[in-house]
Amino acid sequence: MSGTYVALLRGINLGSRNKVAMADLREVFTAVGVEDVTTYVQSGNVVCKSRGGAATLAGAVEKEIGRRLGLDVTVLVRTKAEVAKVLRGNPFLKAGEEPATLHVTFLAETPPRARVGKLDPERGGGDRFRVVGRDVYLHCPNGYGRSKLTNAYFEKELDVGATTRNWKTVTKLAELAGA
Repeated sequence: MSGTYVALLRGINLGSRNKVAMADLREVFTAVGVEDVTTYVQSGNVVCKSRGGAATLAGAVEKEIGRRLGLDVTVLVRTKAEVAKVLRGNPFLKAGEEPATLHVTFLAETPPRARVGKLDPERGGGDRFRVVGRDVYLHCPNGYGRSKLTNAYFEKELDVGATTRNWKTVTKLAELAGA
């Protein structure tokens, strides 16, 4: 029985770095045996159906991207149910914050509580964050591009791979996944 997954690729098509055509990305996913592959925008968002689990899918796609495209790319995968949970669980949306100011940093794994406890709540200035399991909810009223709550910060401090998406993208991916 196959499940629906959302795959989030870190660091592709950012400026001139790690250029990947979406047609090539769809071919990579098809090559690892998934079905119904849909990409969304040019920043490495894929919705697909697979018989394997999330970890198996992430590893297979990372390996195939390396083999076919010569790139070392981190792939984070969430199930349809996990994406639905992210949509329901945004504390900033529940508090009435403007959706255009919201983002989610997806983590490759749940970070140790001790590392989460050492995150600086003042680092973001007016930007705020909340870590919930493998997800970091962000409220960036002045824009994510100006925030100090970056992927690099969370990766370094939590010692896990990460990739961030704006709320509009998260919502669209959930819709595409049927979450």
